[in-house]
Amino acid sequence: MQFARLAQHHLRGIRVVLNVLLILALLYTITLIKGLLIPLVLAAFIGVALNPIVAAAARRRVPRWLSASVLMVALITGIGTGIGLLAQPAVGWFHDAPTAVKNFVPKLRAFTQPFEAANRATQSLVGGQAARTPARPATVAIDAWDVLASTPKVLAAVLTVVLLVFFFLIYGDAMLRRLVEIAPNFGYKRHAVSIVRSIQTEVSRYILTTLLINLVLGLLTAGMLWAYKVPDPLLWGAVAMLANFIPYVGAITTTTVLALVGLMNFNEAGQALLPALTFAGITAVEGNLITPFIQGRRMRLSPVAILLWLLVWGWLWGIPGALLAVPMLTSVKLVAERVRGWRWFAMLVQR
Repeated sequence: MQFARLAQHHLRGIRVVLNVLLILALLYTITLIKGLLIPLVLAAFIGVALNPIVAAAARRRVPRWLSASVLMVALITGIGTGIGLLAQPAVGWFHDAPTAVKNFVPKLRAFTQPFEAANRATQSLVGGQAARTPARPATVAIDAWDVLASTPKVLAAVLTVVLLVFFFLIYGDAMLRRLVEIAPNFGYKRHAVSIVRSIQTEVSRYILTTLLINLVLGLLTAGMLWAYKVPDPLLWGAVAMLANFIPYVGAITTTTVLALVGLMNFNEAGQALLPALTFAGITAVEGNLITPFIQGRRMRLSPVAILLWLLVWGWLWGIPGALLAVPMLTSVKLVAERVRGWRWFAMLVQR
């Protein structure tokens, strides 16, 4: 009896070690093939979000390839128009960055002078001398060759996402039906169909709702910046919209950027910080009132789980991982709620 307990204890230890090694191997594999997985995951989410539109058109006897083609043309046209409107202001900001930094440093010294005076007083009290180091002008340079070298990779990634979304919209339902057919009996098939359809519907609703909320936030931000006479309000509104896909971190980053932009363009501290403070108020209302009310309690996630998930996927995939982290966590939560043995994970990440 004692030997059996000892053997069972050793088996548990071996199982824990094997599970840890399996997790490390998965993380290494995910990092190694991120160039393949990031377009695939992005295309899967876009396809899931647009699939209800194609399915509704198919119920009205519109061929899936036709509705998918119209959707893709509209999506590419909209994104291309947005990039065309924002490319010139973005390039202008990068081009004028060295001059803006040189003009920004004297303004920043007006805020840091009290701290420098306190530092010099402290140094004189302890009998030392405050070391003065000449400030070096910051330089921002963009190499044209680097841009040209990275262009084929970007175009290949965009083309991959477009083709994957197009084929997901056309053949996605057929692939799901074939996967369901693998189930051993009718009960399993019905359960699998229920899980797939419910997850598809809820994930699509979540993605489209989040996109609409972020779009409204971007428009409000652009209108607020236009009212405050901040240059290129559409550019910073687009930055706010994209950054808001990263909870907490995106709002903090955008607030910091708007504070820097305000300090670069205005001389008075109150006028310079007003856009950032207004944006912080808008995001506070959006994050604490509007989004929870629209999304509902079932779609709310724990802030600790979100931050840990962002940390992991940002470390693995960088900025694309941070942008895709919350949709992936929401999808995993929805799957875990319906799979026996994994409901503990859904309860763990839910607020």
